[in-house]
Amino acid sequence: MRLKPDLGISATPAGTRRAGILLAILLVAIGVAGCASSDDSSKSISFTDDRGVANQPYPNNYRAELLAFLRTYINNPVGIRDAVIAEPVQRTVGGRLRYVTCLRFSARDSDGNYRDARDRAIVYVDGRLDHIVDKPGDLCAGAVYAAFPELEKLTR
Repeated sequence: MRLKPDLGISATPAGTRRAGILLAILLVAIGVAGCASSDDSSKSISFTDDRGVANQPYPNNYRAELLAFLRTYINNPVGIRDAVIAEPVQRTVGGRLRYVTCLRFSARDSDGNYRDARDRAIVYVDGRLDHIVDKPGDLCAGAVYAAFPELEKLTR
């Protein structure tokens, strides 16, 4: 990840938003670094400890939070195609009840070609994005997808 020498953060609303995005990126990087030392060979990235709370709140800001995360998660977020998302539903993940959003999109490779669209499951704990499962298996079975144009309009 390259950092610009002049981050251009100011007390204006745009500067405050930029500072918030930078903080979110930093927190994601710390979470990923913590997961990198794990011996877990599963295909997921986890950001918080699983507190085992069964009564989970609905993730009200799931779309905005997901878009902010995907800007850093996807190597090249420009030019996403065929993006669809399912509303959060409760599923059992790791033996615990969680809200899960299913997402499918086709990303552009560095050579300009597109990969086939793939499903991903986004798991929420305490109403916040916790981790992404790259190979969701049954987590997205029966998901009802709707267009997700905001993802297709992402920029760097």
